[in-house]
Order: sequence, then structure tokens, then C-alpha cells
Amino acid sequence: MGLIVPLISAAIADRPGFAPGLIIGFICAQIQTGFIGGILGGFLVGYTVLLLRRVIKLPASMQGVMPVMILPVLSTVIAGLLMMTFIGQPIVWLQKELIHLLESMQGGSRFLMGAILGAMATFDFGGPVNKTMSLFADGLLVDDIYGPEAVKFVGSIIPPFGITLSFLLTRYKYTRAEKEALKAAFPMGICMITEGVIPIAARDLLRVVASCVVASAIAGGLIMVWGIEAPVPHGGMFVVPLFTRPVMFCLALGIGTVVCGGMLSLLKKRVTEADEEFDDVEDKSVRDEDIKFTLE
Repeated sequence: MGLIVPLISAAIADRPGFAPGLIIGFICAQIQTGFIGGILGGFLVGYTVLLLRRVIKLPASMQGVMPVMILPVLSTVIAGLLMMTFIGQPIVWLQKELIHLLESMQGGSRFLMGAILGAMATFDFGGPVNKTMSLFADGLLVDDIYGPEAVKFVGSIIPPFGITLSFLLTRYKYTRAEKEALKAAFPMGICMITEGVIPIAARDLLRVVASCVVASAIAGGLIMVWGIEAPVPHGGMFVVPLFTRPVMFCLALGIGTVVCGGMLSLLKKRVTEADEEFDDVEDKSVRDEDIKFTLE
């Protein structure tokens, strides 16, 4: 878990700042700025590298040493000094206040926090909003706060489980293409991979997203109120036995799945022949494009 903050910094800094990002992330971990420091440290390194690229002008014969020596060394020194002197201490204070806030939450505030995080985890099925929530939850693992991580799990698993339940309840509301997509989406959901439902959501975006977000918000709130914690960042249903209250997690997941499946079954419209023909045309178009690409 101690590698999370350095890796956050290195990933944000991108390729030219990867090594300096690791170093700055290690500094952030040492001065206890947490994942917030890792995020800001990564941006600090990245923008420092970009600035140095514009400022430093070398002859063509020395251009080869820029990415392997000059940029890494100078960006590490500059960003490291800034982090240890001016930037680090305010972030330490902010991190401590965030942790204190999360630890002091009770009752309704815990449910509200869990609901917000659950909705974020589901909102775009593995997109930027989900990744933001995931980064938040993973970063808190370093500080021994495991509740948001359990919310991330439930928010990532509910969409494929809930949509599958909706299909079982109202099969006549799903096209042949959606049924085929579910064959992959459900097992992917067991592994905590939400992206399998994207083809289904794309055909009926508002109804699918609304059902999944409401269900995940309810389940996320219950997880925070019940004090369920996940000490691992990934693994799907296979690592649920490692949770502090695995049976209660499964109950929250079941409630969220039922809410999602029931709500989607009520909202979703019955499939018509026009819907099936549209899917067939789209599928044929995709196949034709694949053939054309292969021939070219």
C-alpha cells in the first residue's frame, strides 16, 4: 500500500516525469501528505518538466541527454524542494482534516457520503468519474480508511448484476444484441469490471444510468452506515471474504442489485421489431467496417 502515493504521482507526471514522479510521491509519503499530495505532486512534476522543456535550449548534439538526465534531475530538485517547503505542509493539514472528517461521520452523514461515492463509482461505468472515486478510495487505503473502498466495490459490481436481474425479470425488453452483451457483462461484473454493460447502456442511456446510480447510492450509503471495510483495491467477488463484514457487504450488494433490476425493468420500454432491425443494421455496419479495415 505504501507504493500507491508514488505511483499516483508517477502516473500523473506521465512518461518524461515518471522517475521524478516516483521520487516526489515517495517524498509525499514520507511527509504524510497522503494521496492528495501524490496527486498535486504528480501535476507539479509534470508542469515543471514542461516548463524546463521550454526554457532550456540545448544544441542538437546534446538533445539526447535532455529526457534521460537534465529533465529528470532538475524537475526532481525543483519539485522536491517546493513540496518539502511551501506546498507540503498545507496538504498535510488538508489530509488530516479529511481523515478526521471521515472518521467522525455518524448516521446520516455517513450514509450521504456513501451514497455520493456509490453514485460516482457507477455513474460512467469505469469512466473519468468512476476513476476519480476509485483514486480517492485507493488513496485512503494508505491511511487505514477502508470504507470508501468497499463502496467502490459495490458501485462497480451493481450495474452488471442489476441489469442481468432486469433481463431475467423482463426478457422481452432486451434485444438479441443486448442479450449477447450480457453473456460477457455478468462474468465481468463478478470480477468487478463494469465496462461490460456499456453496449447496453449506450442504447438506453438515461434509464440504465438512472437505475444503476440510484441503486449504487443506496448500497454505498448502507455500506458506510454498517461499517463495512475492504482492505484490498481490487478483485471483485473473489476477495469479499477479506472484508470486515462480508455477509453485510453481500446484503448491501443484493439490495442494490434488486433496486437496480426492479427500477430498470419498470422504466425500460418493450423491444419492438424496429429496435431489432436497428441492431441488425448496426451489427452489419460494424462487420463491414472490420472487413474493410482488414482488407486495407
